[in-house]
Amino acid sequence: MPIPNRALPWARKTAAVSTAGLLVLGMAACGADDEGGAEDGDALTVSDPWVKATDGEMVAAFGEIVNDTGSDVHITGASSEVAGMVELHETVDENGQSVMRPMADGIELAAGETFALEPGGAHIMLMDLGEELQAGDDVVVTLDLEDGSELEFTAPVKDFAGADEEYQSGSGN
Repeated sequence: MPIPNRALPWARKTAAVSTAGLLVLGMAACGADDEGGAEDGDALTVSDPWVKATDGEMVAAFGEIVNDTGSDVHITGASSEVAGMVELHETVDENGQSVMRPMADGIELAAGETFALEPGGAHIMLMDLGEELQAGDDVVVTLDLEDGSELEFTAPVKDFAGADEEYQSGSGN
């Protein structure tokens, strides 16, 4: 039996209020994003992460950090169970020589920005490795955000001969 036209405004209001309530609940559930911890949007993610295979004491992790949260994000540090120490590193030209060093201010990503971690550039340095990392292994890395939240991601270990990086312990890695 069709609903008389005079009942439709009431039905529409009820549906609109119910839908609005569900949207508010859905947005509240997404407010503290499990992947990035940032509020106001979708997610902070690491796309195409990977770690170079090594039998040495240090190696780097790479990928792209994508900030789709709708807010600026500041990554202040990192950690991993496979490494005794983890630092955010950059590669700079110092007197005509390429030198790796810790990033003084971490990584700042504006809303909508993507930050590349790549051989010969910025990377996550895994030092004091407790074990050999072989192609096919997985490494879990946790990024620390200024707001106290964390972003954990898993990076597969891959054979990679490019960029020919040499990682040495001590200052100026």
